[in-house]
Amino acid sequence: MEKFDEDISTLLRRISENEDIRVRSELEQVAHRLMELYRRNLVKINHSVMELLCSKHLILRGYYVDVEHQLSDILVCDLFGVRGEGKLIIEIETGYTSPEHALDPSTYNRARLASKIARYSAFSDKFGLGTLPTNILQIPEVFQKPPSYRRADEILEVKTLCDKYYKNPPVSFDEIKNARLHAIYIIDLDRALVREMDPEAYIDEVSKISFIKREFLE
Repeated sequence: MEKFDEDISTLLRRISENEDIRVRSELEQVAHRLMELYRRNLVKINHSVMELLCSKHLILRGYYVDVEHQLSDILVCDLFGVRGEGKLIIEIETGYTSPEHALDPSTYNRARLASKIARYSAFSDKFGLGTLPTNILQIPEVFQKPPSYRRADEILEVKTLCDKYYKNPPVSFDEIKNARLHAIYIIDLDRALVREMDPEAYIDEVSKISFIKREFLE
């Protein structure tokens, strides 16, 4: 518990020291919320520091931010931002894969992303994924198209993928059909910076890496 609080407090000082009192106050609220959740064994440090840094990015852009926000009886989102009448949700991806999926990490992570985009985006006006510079998000191709351009066979392919891991409840055809991915947030903890990218630009950029082939992202 002391180590968690120390790490959160260290990052909080780094990212708030040059900000005005409003930003510092709102960041402190987020930090204290994360500490409280850790005491209830609901969050981990690697995930929490990403949430705190990304919270600053949103606060500076005029959002009121809540972390681990309850959306429904079964869904809790990582970051929930409100600005005016607009709602933003960001789901954080650390790149961690549990031992249960040691033999199918790519397939599982692709299904996890698909399920998050499908389920969470329905609760917001803007939906994004946040990740580290060292992690590559395998975004299914169907979400790279507007909903009206998605074919039934593409949607069913993603549903089959999700059904392999998520059955209670399953991800629905309509959730996949209507889901939207608006932004990717690159969370650089070493430099305490967040870069917001259009999903298409993100796909193009990571596809240029020599050992990453585009088919891995489709």
